[in-house]
Parts: sequence; structure tokens; C-alpha cells
Amino acid sequence: MAEAADIKGTGPSPARRWLRRTLTVAVGAPLLTGLLQAPVVTSPAVAAPSATAAPSVTTAEDATGSKTVDVSIDTLTPNTPVEGDTVTVTGTVTNRGKKAVTDASVELRVGPRMDSRSEIEQATKRTGYRDDSDPSPVQDGPTAKIPKLGAGLSSDFSLSVPVADLGLDEAGVYQLGVSLTGQTSDRPYPRVLGIERTFLPYQPEPTEKKTQLTYLWPLIASAHVSAETATDDQRTPVFEDDALVAELRPGGRLDQMVSLGKNLPVTWVIDPDLLATVDAMANGYRVKDGSLHVPGANKELAERWLDELEKAVQGRKVVALPFADPDLASLAHHGKDVPGSLGHLQSATALAGVTVETVLHVQPSTDFAWPVDGAVDPSIVSVATSAGADKVIARSDSVRDDLSYTPTAARPLGNGSTTAVVSDALLSTAFEGDMVRAEGSTLAVQKFLSQSLAITLEQPEKQRSVVVAPQRMPTVAQAQTMATALRGLSGRRWSQPSDLVTAATAEPDPNASTAVPSGSRYPKKLRDQELQVQAFRDMKTTRDELNDFKVVLTFPDRVVTPFGNAINRETSTSWRGRTRAAAIYRGNVQDYLQRLTKGIQLVDKSDLTLSGRSATIPVTVQNKLVQGVDHLVLRLVSNNGNRLKINGERAAELPVKVGAGHSQSVKFDATAAVNGQVPVTAQLYTEDGTPYGKPMSFTVKVSEITPTVMLVIAGGVLLLVLAGVRMYTQRKRLAAQAAEAEAEAEATETEATGSGEESGSAEGAEKAEKPEEAGSAEPGPEPGKGDADGPEQPSDPTPDTGPESGDPSATGEKVDR
Repeated sequence: MAEAADIKGTGPSPARRWLRRTLTVAVGAPLLTGLLQAPVVTSPAVAAPSATAAPSVTTAEDATGSKTVDVSIDTLTPNTPVEGDTVTVTGTVTNRGKKAVTDASVELRVGPRMDSRSEIEQATKRTGYRDDSDPSPVQDGPTAKIPKLGAGLSSDFSLSVPVADLGLDEAGVYQLGVSLTGQTSDRPYPRVLGIERTFLPYQPEPTEKKTQLTYLWPLIASAHVSAETATDDQRTPVFEDDALVAELRPGGRLDQMVSLGKNLPVTWVIDPDLLATVDAMANGYRVKDGSLHVPGANKELAERWLDELEKAVQGRKVVALPFADPDLASLAHHGKDVPGSLGHLQSATALAGVTVETVLHVQPSTDFAWPVDGAVDPSIVSVATSAGADKVIARSDSVRDDLSYTPTAARPLGNGSTTAVVSDALLSTAFEGDMVRAEGSTLAVQKFLSQSLAITLEQPEKQRSVVVAPQRMPTVAQAQTMATALRGLSGRRWSQPSDLVTAATAEPDPNASTAVPSGSRYPKKLRDQELQVQAFRDMKTTRDELNDFKVVLTFPDRVVTPFGNAINRETSTSWRGRTRAAAIYRGNVQDYLQRLTKGIQLVDKSDLTLSGRSATIPVTVQNKLVQGVDHLVLRLVSNNGNRLKINGERAAELPVKVGAGHSQSVKFDATAAVNGQVPVTAQLYTEDGTPYGKPMSFTVKVSEITPTVMLVIAGGVLLLVLAGVRMYTQRKRLAAQAAEAEAEAEATETEATGSGEESGSAEGAEKAEKPEEAGSAEPGPEPGKGDADGPEQPSDPTPDTGPESGDPSATGEKVDR
């Protein structure tokens, strides 16, 4: 009723027809109630209402079977009609049921004026026909007759009607429907079997205040350039693949973005990595083909695209994202805790402006950050602004405004040091669906145009600034649909184009939200697509190895630049939803860096034999790179400094400088002190003491007899000789004494035989009784024999040793040893 109260004029407007219809239902309700209370026949044929009464009593989709026929609206022209225009709708009807549809007609329906954006959204969500919600056919309007439509068959239609016959009494958004009314054999009475809805924005005269509308036109692609470069002087880049060619060639995605965008009032939002990639193609590139690098064959294609883009952006606003479009949310949620991750964001921001200016010869704005889908939380805002950006492109489904109207996009965020440019969520997501089918494209365009008019009519006395930030990489069909929608605004009857820089400086609405949403409100779907902590750890490993490698090179920029860009690409937003591809790219970068670092290595040595008191130990350093290496030292360490010294010490260092593709033999002086084997370790270091590469070990066998060793050996030999001489002298003297004692004993025995037999018997008996008194520890003479030594005389000399017999020495006696 509110809509009817606003209708002006005397013509049969849709609103009046809607009112009449409502009154008819209200008046007929008591009669219908009486009929329902009477006895009824259960047969569907008997109970079926008449053709004229069916629409008024059928209010449920299931009751009407309104999904039996699929109605497709393929074109609607003009999409923003004015007085004097004729609206033409074409499309297709398809029978999805199992029975043929007969006596069918396709009709055009126009509903009442819609007062809010939410009404548009509610109408969009409805599917089947609802008598209480959908308008009636245009009175005396066009119809397309279809006598019979078999199951599974389709039929085209075309309906044209002058705007004057639509009953559009005032400016606003109207619901426009196309329905098919027919019957089937099981329900032989006319009813709505299918309907499709769209919207008709009607603003015949320009509004007093027009909405300032900023549309972002993104030129972003996934990463294709590897960290590798050819060995020529130009350092020709090597691509992982040549897939970008499909997007650059005529009709491709990037070709269409440039061809369409050059004629549209848009703000170009460009990833500098895309420009650097195509520029590399235009200057000659190579592509990986297994283990080979083959020349790229699309130089002219890249040149043509860059030339067209440069012409398209002249005199236009260009916003440069940080190089490779880093994933700010992934950095904020997983990367900032890994040292060094945010450092590359700063370098990516610094590289952005230089790249765009060099390739396109325009000065871009570099102070905008664009998180994925405009979703923000405190950590994302902090990371986004850490690299120098003071403006964040957010979205209204993240920074929400509890208002009955759409406020201006720009507003201070959080503490006020950051400006949020809050894009409109409904307009920004209008073209994310399947735009390949004509129906999807047409409905999206009409909804977008209608929403934009509804924004203006919310507060027609106040001018506001609205920003549209679509998906980062639209398909060809999506880009073409966006262009159609923007051309629909070319009349500038309720909006006028603006640019992002201007939108960011617009006066904020005091009622607009400035609060940063909490981290718990960040969409789980987006969080699940983020790069994880391990990805940033892999990047840190690559950065650390690169830092160790670059300090030894004579031309470090030849390596730092391609690897730095590759690490930036590893953080790209384009990896979302492509976890495996991202891991493969990171692995390729790291593997290539390790192959380069191994190009400087120690040549393995076999074990050495040191045959002199001193000698030279050579260690060879090999450089397989195409540039020289410097600022390296080679340290040689003896694992036994007492046996083997290097340059007079346990360890020694010598500088290393090797030309490209050459080897250098570094020589150390070795001094051996003790014979034996000594393990030796060689290790390269950078000048700051960081180990470079793997250590190499070998063994030095020391066989030299030094003077000290000779003196020790000579002393030992002399002692042995002296000991032998002494033993020989002692044995010789003992033998002489034994012989002398034996001769004396024989003489005494002879003398005793002749004269002392009488007394000998008595003396022998006395000695036999007291053997101890003989003064000797040796056993006495055998029985029957006399004393061999005879009586001891006072004048006999004292022997050197105790009295001994000539028998072998007793067991306990030892000779000096």
C-alpha cells in the first residue's frame, strides 16, 4: 500500500494493478472460504479453479508448478531506458518437466517501484512464482505464443514494449519479470509454470546530486617468472612456463582487460610484477622445458600488449600495488612471526613505483593496500601500513555500517592515522558469478545498475562517493559484463565517474563506522586459503642462504635481484587456492639457489703422506659460476696440533679469490713433529666468519724421522749396547773365576791323595757333621769326596761377588736389564 500511495498520474500503472489485485483477493476471500467449507470432490479435475481465478488463489510455488519451465532472459535493451525508448527482452524458455506444455504464452510483468536496496536483494533470492509477490502481466502488453513445448525442448521469445506502456510513473527501480503461463495434461488449466526476474532502473532526468562512483580495474596475474637467469650478459630471465601467452593474445583475459578498460572511466590497479613479466618477454626470455631452457617465442605479442596498455593509461589514475601483490592477510596471520617476512613487503612497495614508471611512463600512486576481498582486522591493517601505505581498500561486509543508507567510502580507520576506502560489497561482488551465459551477464548488469540508482535515491539531496573493487582477476566474460554495466552508466543521470585518489580524499560521513573489526570476524573461508607458517619459514631459509651467498660475489646484483623478486612472488595473493603450486614454486627457487651456492666448492682430496720435516698442503677451490667470487677465506685445521701444525699453528686461514669458471689452489705450510696419521679439515668461510658450504676432511700421514726422534733412538741403542757389554764382561769374569777355582781344586785333590789319608778321614767326618761352618750357602761336596776349596786362608783376596760355584745361576738371580 505504501508503494501505491506514492503513485502519481491517472494511467494504469503497475502499482495500481497490484493494488486492484490485492483488493480482489481480499474481497474474494470470504467466498473462497465458503467454498472450501462445502463438500468437495477429491478429483483434481473437478477441484481445479478456473483459468481466470487460478492466479489469484495460487500463492505457493509447489501449488503452481512454477519451476516446470526455465525462463532465461538473455538480453534487455536498453538497460537504462528513458522516455521514448522501447524496451526489448529476448530469451529462451525450456521445459524441464516430464510432460508437454500446451497453450503457453510468454508475458512481460512490471512490478511496483522498489524503495530500498534490501528489496532488490530479497527479490533476487526468490525463484518460483509467488502470486502475493510477483506483479501481474503488463496490461495490453506483448505476448509470445507457444502452442506446444515438449518435455526437454526449448523455444526462443522476444518481447518489445514502449516505455510509456510500462506505467513507470516516477524514477526508481522496478521489478521486471518474464513468465510463461500454460497447462499440462495432468493439470489442464492455465497457470504460471516458470518465471525469471530482473530489474529496470528508470531515471529519465538527471538527479540533482549524482553519486561519485569509482570503479577499480585490476591488472593482476599469477607468477610465471622463476629465479633463474640465463648465463648471457643480459641475464635473460627464465620462465616457469609460457602460460601467460594465452592471457595476452587477442581475446585473452589481459588483452580484454586493456581493450575494454581503455574506453571506460576506471582507476587502473596494477601489479608491477605483471608489467615486469611482460616487459621481460618483450626483451627476450627463455622458458623451462624439462631440464632445458628454450627461447620464448612471443616477444612481439608482449610488445603489442605493453604498447596498448601504455596508451590506455595515459592521463588516467594508476594505482600500483606492492610488487607481486603480496597476501597481506597471510603475512599478518602467519608471516609476521617469522623474522624477515615483513622486510620483503617494504622492498615490494619500494619497487612498485619504479617498475610502473619505467614500463608505462606514468607516475602511479603507491600508498594503497588492498587485502583480499577487502577483509580487514587489526593485524592486517598493521601489516598493510607497515610498508608505507596509509590507505587501505576495505569492503562494507567487513567494515560494516549500521545505517539505512550507503555512506561515503572514505573514513578514518582505528586511531585515525589510516584512511579506509570502504568499497560497496553488493556492487563489488556483482560480477563474480558465471557470466559466460547471456542470462547470467544480463541479470548481473541490471542488478548492478539498479543498485547504483538505489544508492543515489536513498539520499537524493546529498552527494556521496562510492567505490567498487571487483575480483582481482576477472575472467573474459566477467570483464565484458563489467564493461557493459559501466557503459550503462555513461548517461550520467544518477552517477558520475571518479577515481580512487579522489575518493580517498572525500569528506567522510560522520555516521560511518571507523572501527576495525576484530580478528574473530575474519572470514574462515579466506583464512583457510592463506599461506601457512611453514611457507614463510621456507622463504626465510631462502633469504638466509641468499644473504650468505651474495657477500662472496663480485657482482651480487646479478643474483640478488632475480631471487629477491622471486621471494616477493612467493608471497603473492595469486597462490590462494593453489597450495601445491605455491610449494612447488618455493621449492624450485630454493633448489636453484642451492645449485648456485654449490658452484663454489672445495675439490675433494685423497689422503696425503708427509715425507719430510715440512711440506706444502694444497687445497683447491673451484668456481663454476659465471662471475668471480671474493671475500672468502679458507681455514685448514689440524685435529692434532702436537703432531702436525699448519703455518705454525693448529689452524690457519688464507684468502680466496677465484675467477669465473676457474679454480684456485690455496697452499698451506705443514710442519710434522711426530710420526703418525693426522686428520685435517678444510672449510670455507665468509669474511664475517659464517661457514660457506660443507667442510672437507682428509688425512695426512707423517713418516719423517726428525732429529729429535733420531736422538731418542740413538740414546736407546747406546743403552742397549752398554748393557750388552756389561753382561758380556760379567759373564767372562765369572767364567775365569770358575776355571781358576777348578784348577785349584784339582791340585789340592792330588796333594791330599798322597799324604793325608789318615787325618783326612777325621777332618772329613768333622765337616760332614757341621756343613754350615764352611761359610758358603751352596750344597756340600758329594759323599766320598774331599773339600774342593780346602781351608780358607787369611791372605786370600776378597772376591767381587759372594762365593759361587760354576753351576748355572739360581732361579732368583737376574742380570741388569
